[in-house]
Amino acid sequence: MEKTGGVQLCTHRPRQRGLGVLGGAGGSWAPRFGVGGRVQGCTPSHRPKSGRRRKGPCGCWGVGGKGGAAGAGLGAGGSRRGSFKRPRSRPPRPKEEAAAAPPRPARARRRVRGVGTGDAAMEEDPSCYQDAAKLAAGEGLGAEMQLDDVVGTHPDYNEEEEEQKYFRRKRLGVVKNVLAASLAAMLTYGVYLGLLQMQLILHYDETYREVKYSNMELEDIDRKVLMGINVTPVVALLYTPVLIRFFGTKWTMFLAVGIYALFVSSNYWERYFTLVPSAVAIGVAIVPLWASMGHYITRMAQKYYEYANYKEEHVQEQRQAPRGACSTYVVIFQTIFYACFHLSFVCAQMPMLFFLNNYLYQLNHTLYGVKHCGTLSHGTLPGFNKTVLHSLPRSVNLIIVESVLMAAAFLAMLVVLLLCGSAYRPTEEIDLRSIGWGNIFQLPFKHMRDYRLRHLLPFFIYSGFEVLFVCTGFSLNYGVCALGLEKLAYLLMAYGFSASACSSLALCTLRLRRQCPLLAGAFVHAAILVTLFCWAPEPRHVVQAPLLYSIAVLWGMGSALNKTGISILLGMLYEDKERQDFVFTIYHWWQALAIFTVYLWSGLPMKAKLSIMLLALGLAAGSYLWMERKLAQRVSYRLPRIPRPRHKMKGYRYLEDDDSDETASEGEGASHHEDDDDDDRHPAEANGGDELPKDEGEGTD
Repeated sequence: MEKTGGVQLCTHRPRQRGLGVLGGAGGSWAPRFGVGGRVQGCTPSHRPKSGRRRKGPCGCWGVGGKGGAAGAGLGAGGSRRGSFKRPRSRPPRPKEEAAAAPPRPARARRRVRGVGTGDAAMEEDPSCYQDAAKLAAGEGLGAEMQLDDVVGTHPDYNEEEEEQKYFRRKRLGVVKNVLAASLAAMLTYGVYLGLLQMQLILHYDETYREVKYSNMELEDIDRKVLMGINVTPVVALLYTPVLIRFFGTKWTMFLAVGIYALFVSSNYWERYFTLVPSAVAIGVAIVPLWASMGHYITRMAQKYYEYANYKEEHVQEQRQAPRGACSTYVVIFQTIFYACFHLSFVCAQMPMLFFLNNYLYQLNHTLYGVKHCGTLSHGTLPGFNKTVLHSLPRSVNLIIVESVLMAAAFLAMLVVLLLCGSAYRPTEEIDLRSIGWGNIFQLPFKHMRDYRLRHLLPFFIYSGFEVLFVCTGFSLNYGVCALGLEKLAYLLMAYGFSASACSSLALCTLRLRRQCPLLAGAFVHAAILVTLFCWAPEPRHVVQAPLLYSIAVLWGMGSALNKTGISILLGMLYEDKERQDFVFTIYHWWQALAIFTVYLWSGLPMKAKLSIMLLALGLAAGSYLWMERKLAQRVSYRLPRIPRPRHKMKGYRYLEDDDSDETASEGEGASHHEDDDDDDRHPAEANGGDELPKDEGEGTD
């Protein structure tokens, strides 16, 4: 028992349910207040027999009424398990106070009269039912008003402002994705290129091979490593689209970056069974990595457009965007990506700059047997000394350098995993892979029937030629031959900084015609190739350094315009999200084939190499101009039909045709030929209306 303000409260809980606040059947126990605020209610075990008073074990008195709770003003159906506490005797109030006190309400007097008589009081005054119901309704209304105060709309809430904040956060998330992917690409390629360059120089030294690995034939292992890296991508067209559709764009990037990290880890223990398999794995991952990167950046541009124009009707209904609507964002995001990516050539020189240069001989020793440089040379720097290290690096120092590179590769993996968001919604990814694996396997080959891609193939090939030529042909037969091996890092850093800075020149596409970056880059490279064809620098002649650095800077400018321009062009021509992974796979596959060709021609004379590159560049520029001319003439092209997603009629998601998130370009909406813009003023002819483009286009080239 507790005493509260002169009122005794029974604290014993009932042993069973059935006593409600209003006495309804099935209610839970609760103390009930009678007249004057006195607590009524005792445990059922204290219930007295009908009409009699009995003191319970807790010291409370109860008066039982037959068929209802005594004196509680209970509604119909009330429990008869009621008892209330006997009020204490009070001293009588003075007459003056009693006269001044307000009269007791009638309802309270009625309840007092009903004490001990049970249902008789209720039958005597039926308005008790109405009073109890009004009291219950008032309590329910008050609770509802309190709930509205908590979860209801705030009076200062502005829906439009909150919507703007939401989509602003979404746009910032897209920018974060682009920067994270660019950083991961820079770290991944920089680590790979820097480690490969350092290991090839170490393994080239005859003393290093004999002392550390006398019976391993490291030269043979290096040849097989290079072969595994360059030959394996030849078959990448067969599995890359399936890989991207199966894992998704983000997870393909993560898997490929992880394979690059595996290659770094294999160099801790340099053996045939560690180096060669990891090199083959690198070759398998090259095309999927860069195809998924290009696709990811283009897709981020489209998502940014959707978040920036969220009020547009086609965005809200998830239909295909108008032609050229995303072009501005494609230009900006591809520029950001390649500005970061080309810094990988700078990062790759860090191991050589801070570690390996301390062990290299000067040029008078390494170039002692070199007779010819530049256009007069044959193969890869003939006559170069077999001993390039004046002292061997300690194994502990090598492990430290490789650990730093491994940490950078692991950081790239974490950046992709934690900072890169998904390129598609889950339901969109299900739609993309639900067209059938056989169709996914065939579609890259079918896309090459499009004359736009066929006209761009020479540019794809030249893009592979020029990036490997600057790392091998120019840097060795021109740069190292004249300045020495210790200046190789500075030469490639000049190329990397120039390419990164000049990637921003691709922004001119926002104001000028889209042909400008590609043709400007081709013109710069053509001028350099002609210069290199006619020039043979003198061996060990350091005075020629300014000219060599100038050529490296100009070559970087041409490379930036070439690679950024191609990716921008593909993003403009192929805006359908269900085609982009196929298109970028074709681009990077042809680029990998070109790199393999450069690997094969390493023994040719320099004039032959320069002639092939000049011919490929001229063919690429002419073919591209021909494509633009055909688009200006509105020549129709052939695009393969993308099958509709085939969903199983079971599971959590696809029970009806309308449940899919497929865009109109997948279903009955926009035409697949809408993405063929020449430029904003001369769009190519498109199929109209609601029908899908046919597997064989209306026109041929």
